[in-house]
Amino acid sequence: MLEKLKLEKPIAFIDVETTGKRPRSARIVELSILRIQPDGSEEYKSHRVNPEVPIPAEAIAIHGITDADVAGEPVFRQYAKGVSEFLDSCDVAGFNVIGFDLPVLEAEFKRAEVAVSRKGRQLVDGMVIFHEKEKRDLKAAYLKYCGREFENAHSAKEDARASAEVLMGQLEMYADLPRDVPGLCAFCAKGKENYVDDEGKFVWVEGEAAFSFGPHEGRLLKDIASENPGFLEWMLRRDFPPDVEDIVTNALNGEFPHSQ
Repeated sequence: MLEKLKLEKPIAFIDVETTGKRPRSARIVELSILRIQPDGSEEYKSHRVNPEVPIPAEAIAIHGITDADVAGEPVFRQYAKGVSEFLDSCDVAGFNVIGFDLPVLEAEFKRAEVAVSRKGRQLVDGMVIFHEKEKRDLKAAYLKYCGREFENAHSAKEDARASAEVLMGQLEMYADLPRDVPGLCAFCAKGKENYVDDEGKFVWVEGEAAFSFGPHEGRLLKDIASENPGFLEWMLRRDFPPDVEDIVTNALNGEFPHSQ
């Protein structure tokens, strides 16, 4: 498979399916590792995992794995030692493995109290390469969807017109795109249905707002407001978006958002 890549040690391609998009709080429901040796031989492990928490509907919509599918599967800590040994001496690769798959796996190892380190491993991420080699700026989009070079990039007037032309080109190229603004808005908001604020600093957990970042990731806002109001006061001194500031200010006053 890797005839064009020189290997000095095994390389493990990792992919995880999870309960969510936040690496430190997401739980694994499926883990697959393809390990390729320098001689080209391959070994493969794949496990379904009971995440010990309900799988949200938005995650099921992505990978199709339901609570019933994993109800009888082992939990991660039962796999942890074997997975650690399988990864021993391996470099690590994947698609978005640096930003997502590996952090999720590391968090699961930590919960299972199995020591695994990045030290001594080379990390190779196909998504990083893809984004570096296939530019995703307005100039690249204009060439792809409008079929010609964009000569006046970074002029606000021209950029605004070009962005409109790009959208028309996308509507022409992709027949499955909605043809109305509400439909396109919903398409652009995919993956953000669980956001409390526009940037997802807080997410809904069983109808209540919870942190999605920092030392309190996964904790309910109301609990932190009670236990550590100083953290919320710290947030107000930082450069958070206005809607986040409103949520934090209200929380300090004992008012909390609730999903509809």
